[in-house]
This record gives sequence, structure tokens and C-alpha cells, in this order.
Amino acid sequence: MPTDVDDVLTQLADVRVLPLIVIDDPADALPLARALIDGGLPCAEITFRTPRAAEAIRAIADSSLDILLGAGTVLTLRQATEARAAGAQFIVTPGFNPEVVDFCQENSMPVFPGVCTPTEVEAAMQKGLDVLKFFPAEPMGGAPFLKAISAPYSTVRFIPTGGINLNNLPAYLAVRSVVACGGSWLAPQEWIRAKSFDRIREETERAVQAVHALAGAAR
Repeated sequence: MPTDVDDVLTQLADVRVLPLIVIDDPADALPLARALIDGGLPCAEITFRTPRAAEAIRAIADSSLDILLGAGTVLTLRQATEARAAGAQFIVTPGFNPEVVDFCQENSMPVFPGVCTPTEVEAAMQKGLDVLKFFPAEPMGGAPFLKAISAPYSTVRFIPTGGINLNNLPAYLAVRSVVACGGSWLAPQEWIRAKSFDRIREETERAVQAVHALAGAAR
């Protein structure tokens, strides 16, 4: 399983969409992961928005499933430590937390901290980071704002997250600096609670088809 940042970025750049997952019951982790894989997106960011997020990560990491697995909404050093121990392959944070970034870098753990201003971008660059989460994407001004803020930073790439859906996905993927888009619309928490895994697979398939259509149009 990849832990090198280049390996993680290669996989994210290939799929272009990163499902953001809020999961209550670790028993749902494997059927959810299978639904994403069957739908064509072998990747997931399990967010630390529920008490048993680390257990869900561990359930997937300990399985035989071939999936790129990250931990999101990591706010503290303790959560970063738990995510790494559970088997997460990368860390995503909503803001720029130097303590979490330092921990990840000291442990060779890919980390994509959240930014939404030039000052935050430059703080991340001072840590040697060149791939950042842009959050919250839509409330901050969407794809036009991201395009504007990324213009001065030609070496920095972004993973926009926050309010992205199938309708505005093309606008974000058209921004040259975007690696992939994070989205919770693929597997909403209520769908997971209802065990609507077929619905999640179908929504994932639609996202994959949209990405392929965009790639074909760009050729």
C-alpha cells in the first residue's frame, strides 16, 4: 500500500475524485469500500467526525481490498497518531496545523493541510508542502476564486473540498492546479447509515463517467 506522497498523488490524479466519508459504525466500512471500488473509485478519505473513525480505517486497512485510504478532518496530534496507527496512508486537515504537519513529515506521512488564503498557502510552502486542500471551496468563491488564488503559486497544486458536487465538478477539474476534488455527495452519511451501498456504487459510477467525459473532451 502506498505511503510515498508521489504514489498517493499519482493515484489521486488518476481518479480525480476523492470520496469524503463520515461513518458511524465500523461494520459499514467494508461494504462501503467495496461500493466505491465497484463504482470505479478505489479511494476514500475517512473523516474524524465520528468517534469510531479510526476503527473504520483499521477495518479497511486490515482487509484485502486494494484501496487508497486516507484520514480526514484531522484536528489534533492525537488524531493524526490514531490515523497512522489504524493504517491511513495520508492525512488531510481542514486548516493549517503546524503540529500535525510536523508529525506527518517526521513520520514520512503524506499530509494535505487545508488553506483558503494566500497567507496560509505561503505558510504551507514554508514547510515544503506543494499540494494543499482548498477548503471550504464553494463558500470561499468556488472554482473562479481557486483559479485566482493559485495563479501566483505556480508550483502549488490543490485538492478543493467543500460544496462540490456532480454539477460543479467540471469547473473545478478544469482548473490547471487541481489534482482531484474531494466530495461527500458520493456517499452521504445518511446513505451509509441506511446501508444504501448500491446507491453509493451507482453515484460513484456517475462521477467516474463524468471524469472520463471531461478527459475525453480535453483531448
